[in-house]
Amino acid sequence: MTPAAEPVPDIPEQDTRWRTAGDRIENLLQACAAGGSVALDRAERLVREVTDLYGAGLARMLQIAKSADPTLADAAAADDLVASLLLVHGLHPHPVERRIADALDGVRPYLGSHGGDVHLIEVTPPVVRLRFAGSCKSCPSSAATLELTIEDAIRAAAPEISSIDVVTDDPAAHVIPAESLLARLHDDGHRHTTWQPVPALAELAPGEVAGFSVAGAPVLACRIGDEFFAYRDDCPNCSGRFAGATLTGSELRCPHCGTDFDVVHAGIAVHDTGPHLEPIPVLLRDHVLSMALATEIAS
Repeated sequence: MTPAAEPVPDIPEQDTRWRTAGDRIENLLQACAAGGSVALDRAERLVREVTDLYGAGLARMLQIAKSADPTLADAAAADDLVASLLLVHGLHPHPVERRIADALDGVRPYLGSHGGDVHLIEVTPPVVRLRFAGSCKSCPSSAATLELTIEDAIRAAAPEISSIDVVTDDPAAHVIPAESLLARLHDDGHRHTTWQPVPALAELAPGEVAGFSVAGAPVLACRIGDEFFAYRDDCPNCSGRFAGATLTGSELRCPHCGTDFDVVHAGIAVHDTGPHLEPIPVLLRDHVLSMALATEIAS
């Protein structure tokens, strides 16, 4: 009997290193451009040759593994790093529809924590059509939060998708333009959004609330069970900061005006229909808790 394969050790530092290899390769290619067009062309050809060589080897390894045990293809695809390599070489065993559906299932608990949900309507590469549901359909800040989360998941699972059409579950609503949802930055001419690692978030104890400065912006974060929630540190009712705020269950009380906000459901005001907190997406990216924040573009 063939002994069972040992599980691959999870080493976050090495994992993060290889996930950022593409950026390092791109930087090296740009450096080669300083030597002129001939040097850049040779460097690009070298990268293509090496990539094709390892892609051919990966294809044969996958074929051998599937011949020995057909389930090994699914096991390989379940590893994020391996899956990304399979996608690069067109070897991923799952069709784009399943990859997108699996990606949405992976972020659905997070969407639900912000009072929203998303449903896959159809996939016609390079376009995917989704439907927003829940509180996000009428809350611009929640919609932006969920949009970033969905964008991140789909971009990783299906790089062949170049645009997303999003509709609400309100029949009277129009399609929300989404010509470049998969762009790395959302640019409205004055601000763009990027992911910022905030490893200190992991130090929060369940039920604890604390303030952070992330990319120069004051942020309020709290932990409920194993879930993390973040908002702009600015009370929409009195414009005060939340230093000294208390968290009871999922309700955050402003220490100045006493307004309670539900941090689990997009920061809505608990006892009235007044303004709500501005949510900030929090996701585990490359094993590090990160926030997506809009920052000003220097003019």
